[in-house]
Amino acid sequence: MTQPSGEFPAPPLIAIDGLGAVGKTTVGQIVARRLGYRFVDTGEMYRALTWLALHRGIDVGDEPTLTRLASEARLVISTTASAEKRRVVIDGFDVTSDICSQRVDGEVSKISRVAGVRESLVSRQRAMAKEGKLVMVGRDIGTVVLPHAGLKVFLVASAEERARRRHREQRSLPESAYEQILAELKSRDAVDSTRPLSPTVPAHDARIVDTEGLTPEQVADRVLALAKEIT
Repeated sequence: MTQPSGEFPAPPLIAIDGLGAVGKTTVGQIVARRLGYRFVDTGEMYRALTWLALHRGIDVGDEPTLTRLASEARLVISTTASAEKRRVVIDGFDVTSDICSQRVDGEVSKISRVAGVRESLVSRQRAMAKEGKLVMVGRDIGTVVLPHAGLKVFLVASAEERARRRHREQRSLPESAYEQILAELKSRDAVDSTRPLSPTVPAHDARIVDTEGLTPEQVADRVLALAKEIT
């Protein structure tokens, strides 16, 4: 298959959504790199805030304190597409590796559904998009954060496929950990897709891309082909 490149006039804003472990970040980075665009993974923002709340001993059910934390925290997210150079810094702490911990995994969905937290972070995300030439990935980008994006893509794959991918990524885990990962993904899926505020669902004009059995490069090819169609 001939790979599209950044030599065509792609939409200035590309939104990529999907449930956990569907490959949004990897695919988004590939698309951004090929187009020469900036890249933002909004999940890193929620994870960084979750890390900071846990670090400070804030109760994940204390919505007023979490809302204040989200509005006051100094958050710096790298906007390069290169995984090797990406950094996440919050209130002076480099949490690039820490935000992927199991502890953060277990609490991020609780904090990310707090209305005040989402309002604050969505405002920051929209500010990042003002310059254009951006690929942004997350769970509500096409529906809430960037509803005017020129291309909205929603990636899908079965829970089983996504659990296998996450298990492969975490090579130190025993084979038996797959079932736990699958259960956690299904639980998070239920929370994200049914929450009243910013549920993870496709935008009405999103293009659905089934990633089952495809490599990230192949999925990126499909996203870039869609971008070329639009322009």
